Amino acid sequence: MIVGAGDGLGGAIARSFAREGLAACVTRRPRHEHKLDTLVAEIGEAGGTAHAFGVDARDEDETVALFERIEREIGPLEVVVFNIGANVRFGVRETTAQVYRKVWEMAAFAGFLAGREAARHMVPRGTGTILFTGATASLRGGDGYSAFAGAKHALRALAQSMARELGPQGIHVGHIVIDGAVDGDFIRGIYPDWQERLEDDRLLTPAHIAEEYVRLWKQPRDAWTLELDVRPWKEQF
Repeated sequence: MIVGAGDGLGGAIARSFAREGLAACVTRRPRHEHKLDTLVAEIGEAGGTAHAFGVDARDEDETVALFERIEREIGPLEVVVFNIGANVRFGVRETTAQVYRKVWEMAAFAGFLAGREAARHMVPRGTGTILFTGATASLRGGDGYSAFAGAKHALRALAQSMARELGPQGIHVGHIVIDGAVDGDFIRGIYPDWQERLEDDRLLTPAHIAEEYVRLWKQPRDAWTLELDVRPWKEQF
């Protein structure tokens, strides 16, 4: 399952796992569920299997029902990827309580719900992988990113706690720090020189990041990674 399978990284992760023979269960908010049609069709044309679901990942009842439905109708979840971004920039004086709360709900609380439900289904089987998509903001707060950094810090802490609790029970929990701009429509819209950046490998390519998620899933349990960071070769860190 990929919670937050957008047109960029989430879709690439779904395609990568589908190529490995897993049925990809992809989610977006209900009003954007139709945008998953292209992704599902692409995976099917490539010989894979995909299923689309509309869900508000911040809603506990919807999330619980989604996990139960997939387990009941499709099969036992082997990998759950939480990939909701919620990246916004506001000066702290302009950040309203509504904005801060919404960003936290999307990037942190929804991650807790997905992680908890994944654990509830995986622990009795003694196997499974839970992966959380992080960002530069997971490690340090930047100018204008108080809401985003707070939520991403919380998500990282969640992953650390879950890894220490669930690892001894056979569940691999990983947190992937994506440090840099990821190629996609949004980045191409704000960087006039996006083509030059892409050709010079200064933008992260979604398909290449997705390969790292698959590698984490394939790791033997005597060499599990909790945190992995990926960045373009010219990115400062």
